[in-house]
Amino acid sequence: MNKRDLVLSLLDDKNYPPYIPAAFFLHFDPGCRSGQAAIDKHLEFFRSTDMDFLKIQYEHSYPRLSGILKPADWAKMPRYGKDFFEEPLNVVKGLVKEAKRDALVLVTLYSPFMCSGHAVSPEIRDQNILENPEAVKLGMEAVTESVLTFVRECIRLGVDGFYASTQGAEAARFPDLSYFDACIRPYDIAVMEEINRKCLFNILHICDYHLSYRDITPFLTYPGHVVNCSLQLHDGQMTPRQVAEMFGRPFMGGMDRKGTLVTGTSEQIRSDVESAIETAPERFFLAADCTVPSDISWDRLRLAIDTAHARVR
Repeated sequence: MNKRDLVLSLLDDKNYPPYIPAAFFLHFDPGCRSGQAAIDKHLEFFRSTDMDFLKIQYEHSYPRLSGILKPADWAKMPRYGKDFFEEPLNVVKGLVKEAKRDALVLVTLYSPFMCSGHAVSPEIRDQNILENPEAVKLGMEAVTESVLTFVRECIRLGVDGFYASTQGAEAARFPDLSYFDACIRPYDIAVMEEINRKCLFNILHICDYHLSYRDITPFLTYPGHVVNCSLQLHDGQMTPRQVAEMFGRPFMGGMDRKGTLVTGTSEQIRSDVESAIETAPERFFLAADCTVPSDISWDRLRLAIDTAHARVR
């Protein structure tokens, strides 16, 4: 069973992966974020860690727009076409060519809400949503069209799916979910329904990189074949098995991106992997809760992955 079949067997009711699949992700140095250097670095990382699919980092942020300061300004949000995404699409094309025969190739996909925070500072964006969500929705529609342009080009180039990252329902973000329901959820769903219709394997990543969640139930109806999130809530903790049961799909995660992977001994890393597996559902993919620090030793990640791979079913 090659890596493609291994990961896809997570979704097969009649088969189980013969061992625990695993992968970790990080941002590469600025000199390795575009062109052939990005292609080479992704392949080096994929092969050095022996991870079970290749995830393409997205490093092409939307330009910061100084002219969007108040809700009415969101009507001026530009729509970006294929030419804008040429740089990341060239990386996608190269990695699909090099790796797809061996493993699934997934692209990091930031939600329209997250992309809007590249174009407009997150503080101004969130304040504008609080002041007038209906006005902000005009800009969110434009951002969503741009995201879908990128998605469709990636699919045309042959990617197998996306690691779809979303935010917006964190405990400290908005006073209630009405703002999330107005300006975030509809645009997330539009993008995720598109990728679920056309791709083999998509991961719903509930990102808590900046803020924590009181609960993750606002995302229960989101598409995605697998769910990846932190197990730590604003005032509690979950287990991998609980998340899998909640979402009714395989769980990917179990490791703290800032924890033992970064600070622990080899034996502590092995122990944490074993503990994660013990609390995991039968269909489980070992990973961190988000990107790990860029300066982490790849040997640490390889050790965690090798430990998971040693768990033969």
